[in-house]
Amino acid sequence: MKGIILAGGSGTRLYPITHAISKQLLPIYDKPMIYYPLSILMLAKIRDVLIISNPEYVDLYKNLFGNGNHLGMNIEYKIQEKPKGLADAFIVGEEFIKDEPVSLILGDNVFYGVGFRLILEEASKLKDGALIFGYYVNNPRDFGVVEFDDKGKVLSLEEKPENPKSHYAIPGLYFYDNTVVEKAKSLKPSKRGELEITDLNKEYLKEGKLKVSLLGRGYAWLDTGTYDGLANATDFVKTIQKRTGLYVSCIEEIAYRNKWIDKEQLIKLGKKYEKTDYGKYILRIADELEEK
Repeated sequence: MKGIILAGGSGTRLYPITHAISKQLLPIYDKPMIYYPLSILMLAKIRDVLIISNPEYVDLYKNLFGNGNHLGMNIEYKIQEKPKGLADAFIVGEEFIKDEPVSLILGDNVFYGVGFRLILEEASKLKDGALIFGYYVNNPRDFGVVEFDDKGKVLSLEEKPENPKSHYAIPGLYFYDNTVVEKAKSLKPSKRGELEITDLNKEYLKEGKLKVSLLGRGYAWLDTGTYDGLANATDFVKTIQKRTGLYVSCIEEIAYRNKWIDKEQLIKLGKKYEKTDYGKYILRIADELEEK
């Protein structure tokens, strides 16, 4: 399976701080925002990743990650000339996807939870149909909402409904089979002039091939597209790291635990940041793993 991070858009809800920089490069505590969605794809054991961004920002991501070889990955880049909707990512990424299934994650979504790796690894085995997630929220009117039966079969999908049929919002993480490209091409733009991810999911629902996996109380999903969301995510990550001593979304650690890089490379990456707590953590992990 391949992975796509959609890191485009203008970030107008965060103006003026995003007036001259991509939202997904803003810091969430001690690392760029895009580290968090990238880490989710890595936990799913997805090594081939496409980052889609605006023309003026794509070189910044290239400077940050290069080709991904230092993480044992292949990272590629594509330009989305203007916002055309989430589903447009599959059209932009058609050449990258080729004949494989694909996961899409939004560049401003943060996920956290014990055991999430197992859920992601299972999701990445998808070959037929589509898998979305459901997360209980108090304000479902602000999100896409999924209604489902007790067996996880999706009954309906609604985008920011006035009268939601459930309290389960759909986070920005999706898994699709290879038919997603043709399905995306067949969509008609919405009133906003965009190809909507909800309409794409409805195509799978029509075929009876859309499933939902619920993220329970032990999981956190944070949307960082507002001032409060950004601040809350920073506080959340800081609290977890300070309390446990274990880092959230340390991509170097994940690459090593996935056996994509060896200990020598892990130490090399840690020394690159050795004047920071982040770099010291990587070096500490290398020492602890050696002791074991």
